[in-house]
Amino acid sequence: MKDLCRSWFSEEAPARRLGVVRILVGLYATVFIAIRSFHWLDVARLPVRRFDPVGVLGGLTGPFSPTVVAALSGATLLAAVAFTLGWRFRMVAPVFATLLLVMTTHGNSWGQILHTENLLVLHVIILALSPADAAYALGGRTPVDNTPRHDFGWALRIMTLVVVIAYVIAGLAKLRNGGFDWLTGDVLRNQVAHDNLRKIVLGDVHSPIGAWLVQFGWLFPPMAIASVLVELGAPVVLLGGRWKAAWASAAWAFHVGVLVLMAILFPYPISGIAFVSMLPVEKLADRVPFLHSPGIDHTKRAAEGHG
Repeated sequence: MKDLCRSWFSEEAPARRLGVVRILVGLYATVFIAIRSFHWLDVARLPVRRFDPVGVLGGLTGPFSPTVVAALSGATLLAAVAFTLGWRFRMVAPVFATLLLVMTTHGNSWGQILHTENLLVLHVIILALSPADAAYALGGRTPVDNTPRHDFGWALRIMTLVVVIAYVIAGLAKLRNGGFDWLTGDVLRNQVAHDNLRKIVLGDVHSPIGAWLVQFGWLFPPMAIASVLVELGAPVVLLGGRWKAAWASAAWAFHVGVLVLMAILFPYPISGIAFVSMLPVEKLADRVPFLHSPGIDHTKRAAEGHG
């Protein structure tokens, strides 16, 4: 049973892979926070009656003031930079994960809950609990070999499982809400038409391609079937090998299709960062001279009990 649990919830991976995943997720989070902070500050100025706390902030009786939001946004951005660099990771990473959770939750408490933000936050939390500073960390001194180990693979496996669960839930939701008609009927076609028409009426950015394609009803059942196959087929990544890259490519193409048809951008998957835990991304480090500079010890071993 122990071996079964280990094979299901963990895998062997080199420290370099976990380190590169930390950097990629951290870079995305840093850019995300820098951009999203303006939104967080804007919604903090809305009437208090619009605030409906959710998640970890469910017990709040009122929103943070704009001043507090600005201060926390700045702190979150600084923590994101330190997280990305692996600087004092054992101390900074949990702080960053907490700040990111609080700020995204506060932002979502004013309106739509964005599940792509939730996926990013969960990935950051998992990395914060892992020895993700064992490679490419600022100020590292203690060497570790690059042999694949469960110590460095379990976090990647859990990150992948989170992605799998998110996509399977999305696929089940389609079938639950649309039934078999989602696969064979006009549910997807009507959704594309409604979304684009609403945006045209409101003067929002819409997809002229999607608006034009709705006249061809025969196109949409195959696209609907493909979308459900991608989402419900996410568990194939657990087979390992080429299945990981194949499914990640299909999922990325699925989000490109959503962008083309409905002008809806899911930035975390579209960037590809949502899928890096599945891929041998340590190969990217060989192309980045900075990661081989004296200031970044790519063979650092976490000294706080991760041996």
